[in-house]
Order: sequence, then C-alpha cells, then structure tokens
Amino acid sequence: MSGYNYDKFSADQYDLDNFTAPAPGDKAPDFTLQTVDGTPHRLLDFDGDFLVLETGSITCPLFQSRREGMAKLVQENPDTGFAILYVREAHPGATRPQHACGSDKLDNARALKTQDKEGRLILVDTFDGAAHKAYGSYPNSVTIINRNGCVVYTSDWNNPAATAKALATLKAGKPAARQGMFLPAKPPVAIRTLKAAGKGAPLDFLRSLPVLIWHNLIKRNLRILAGKSPAVPPDTAC
Repeated sequence: MSGYNYDKFSADQYDLDNFTAPAPGDKAPDFTLQTVDGTPHRLLDFDGDFLVLETGSITCPLFQSRREGMAKLVQENPDTGFAILYVREAHPGATRPQHACGSDKLDNARALKTQDKEGRLILVDTFDGAAHKAYGSYPNSVTIINRNGCVVYTSDWNNPAATAKALATLKAGKPAARQGMFLPAKPPVAIRTLKAAGKGAPLDFLRSLPVLIWHNLIKRNLRILAGKSPAVPPDTAC
C-alpha cells in the first residue's frame, strides 16, 4: 500500500517544512464524518463558542502523550467543544497495520475509545483522508474554530499548555497568536505506543528519528521563537 495510507512510516511521508492547514481567519473546512458508533456527524456541529479539534491516531506517540493534558483542558472548559479527528495510523505495525479500508479506521478509533478510554468526541475521517488533508495532513495538529466556523488558532503540532493558553486568551476576547514549542513524545508513552502497534513500528520510527529531531525539535522550534504567528479576533467572521 502506498500514498496516503502508507504501510511503513517514514519522515518522507510528511512535508515537515510546509504545514498547509487553514490559517487564522480562514473558513474551517466542514465535513460529514462518523462517530465510533457509525452515526453521521458534521465536524462543525459543536456546542460552545469554540471547538478544539486535534488530529490523532492510536499509533501516534505524540497524540498519546498529549492525551493527559488535553483531558485536563476538557475538564477545565465545559463550555467548549472538543473533538478528535481520527486519521491514518502514524506508525503502523504488525499488530495495528495501516487501514486497508474504512472499517479498519473505524475499528481503531473504537479501540481508542474503549481500550484507551478516550473521552472526547472521536470523528472518523474518510478512508482517503479528505478531512485530514484539508487540515494540513499532520499526525497531531490542533485547530481552534469559533462559532462562525472560522479558524482562530492553529498549530502544526499540539502542545497542550500552549493550546490551553490560546483557548483562555480567545475566551478573554483577545487574539491568540503564539504557537507552542514542539515537545517530543514522553519516552514511556512512545515505547508503549510503538510496542502496541507491533513489529516494524519501532524500527521505522528509529530510522526517521534524526530527521524528526532536526525538522521539529530544532528547525521548527527556532522558527517559532524567531517569528510571529498570525492572529485574528476570537469573534472573527470569514
């Protein structure tokens, strides 16, 4: 299998210098997806003034490392909508291979909810990743969308502390500009996640680790420190 639903992870599968998600002020793409029980659900159908949308998969060490921080954020913001866009497997292995069809993706999303006890709304993307591609194609990005359906904050990599600060700033009526620093996955979580994915996943990850460190931990973080992120008012219309 090749293309979007790759069998083996490689850093080459991602354009790590060019995150192409909608920018603050852009209209948030809307899709009719399905929940883990198969119910159709529009992505932009949410309660509260904002939706915090995170991309993830059960084999993504970064996503799994963020879940504790995001669960705290959910508890602290009951007036905000939260959802996970379930995308392709970041690190497929022998136990959890890449999706061969839409039902495979749905099965893994269900496992995230039932086995890993994820409490947020999980929206399962289409087999070809239509929504994922529209939101930048990264394995663990975050987007905050306002009630008008406009993007008011986005980050190529989710940093729960930075996401929490951005949400608090937006709820205070101010633009949220600063993206968070890229944080590596917690080693115990990364080891557990890759081991659960099965044979092939750990080795594929290790092969690409130097490239990932250079592009994300060094190059990307220096770019964030040196630049400014675009910002728009929290009630912006688009």
